[in-house]
Amino acid sequence: MKTPTKTIALTLSAAALALAGGSAALAQTNDRTKADANGDGQITLAEMQARHGAIFARMDANSDGVIDAADRTARQAARFAAMDANNDGEVTQAEMQAAGEARRAQRQARQQERMAERREKMAERGTTRFARLDTDGSGGLSQEEMNAPREARADRGERGDRAERRGQRGDRMARMGRGGRGGHAMGGMIMRTADADNDGAITRAEFDTAIAAHFARVDADGNGVITAEERRAAHAQMRTQMRERMQQRRAGQAQQ
Repeated sequence: MKTPTKTIALTLSAAALALAGGSAALAQTNDRTKADANGDGQITLAEMQARHGAIFARMDANSDGVIDAADRTARQAARFAAMDANNDGEVTQAEMQAAGEARRAQRQARQQERMAERREKMAERGTTRFARLDTDGSGGLSQEEMNAPREARADRGERGDRAERRGQRGDRMARMGRGGRGGHAMGGMIMRTADADNDGAITRAEFDTAIAAHFARVDADGNGVITAEERRAAHAQMRTQMRERMQQRRAGQAQQ
């Protein structure tokens, strides 16, 4: 028989996983879905709405068109039920460990899938680049063909530009290495601003309005598309705002 104290502690731990709420669901969807649906390096409002429309449907657990406490309760119940393998109404330590291992396996599978996609894209780029260098179509590169791109870049003075692009790629890789925190924080910000009437529930209309407002903020030049540069600027601004809020909280705590 399980002791009441242990059962309560385990139940609270399971509930804590569910109480991550909307921003956690948003972050999880970020791992599987790209806003840039056509892969052209830019995001249109239609692409952002389509992506977040799927997110809304995922978060609206009871499909009533509103994200509210009832959906959080439904997610909690579903996640607890998934942990409670023998359906006895309690989660043992073994069941919790098994659930953790299952989540880790899912994350590893997603990581492997993303790595496979990146390797495929790299192979495609390599094939394209080789074909571009092989100007005579012989299937092999001569010394002149291999040197031609470098000489052309030197003539155009692009070495500095290329170094800058390398730095930008390094910044992107650094952000990826942080585990997608930017997506999680951005999702939380959208969720906080979506509840326009502060009634504790987010309707689809409120959600769509928040997405459109977020798009307009990031689309700095107002041309209807969000570029990679605009995304970087938005993330930088978000990180600055987060640091400022943290400093304000710390200052307030120090005064108490």
